[in-house]
Amino acid sequence: MEAFLVSSGVVALAEIGDKTQLLSLVLATRFRKPWVIVAGILAATLINHLGAGAAGAWLATRLGPTTMGWILGLSFLAMAAWALIPDQLDEGENAQTHHGIFWTTVVAFFLAEMGDKTQVATIALAARYGSLLPVVAGSTLGMMLANVPVVFLGSRATARVPLRAVRWVAALVFAILGVAAFLGFRGQA
Repeated sequence: MEAFLVSSGVVALAEIGDKTQLLSLVLATRFRKPWVIVAGILAATLINHLGAGAAGAWLATRLGPTTMGWILGLSFLAMAAWALIPDQLDEGENAQTHHGIFWTTVVAFFLAEMGDKTQVATIALAARYGSLLPVVAGSTLGMMLANVPVVFLGSRATARVPLRAVRWVAALVFAILGVAAFLGFRGQA
């Protein structure tokens, strides 16, 4: 029970103000289907945190800080470029199926969570407690506690927030994270 509770609290706190909260807002404003987005976030988090517990320690021993910095930096810059590209939903069209929104959310959230502090926290907590399932369940609950309110508030705020501005702010934040990843890991090398 301790592993579950500690994991929930640590991850919920670590997620506040994180890039995946920004992604939750962007997805909510773009797609306006909060329950489908929440389901996608849940699926992505479960997959990501299970993988983090199983493979994270192995990757950390195999990749040096310079390589990790390049991978993270390029990923964030790619996400910045993607954020600037308007899609059909920006023009007022509705998604044809919930299935496309679900998979878009799963892939985007999974990629954004790669190398993130909550993923690293999940690895450390699983190592600390030696119990993968309570840690993954707790870290997943922490992610949901931090992101679900953003999705529901974001989907209601779409009438007041211009999507073009959201795209530019998201691109700027992801670009800053990309540069920070390059600089941060370069300093560790």
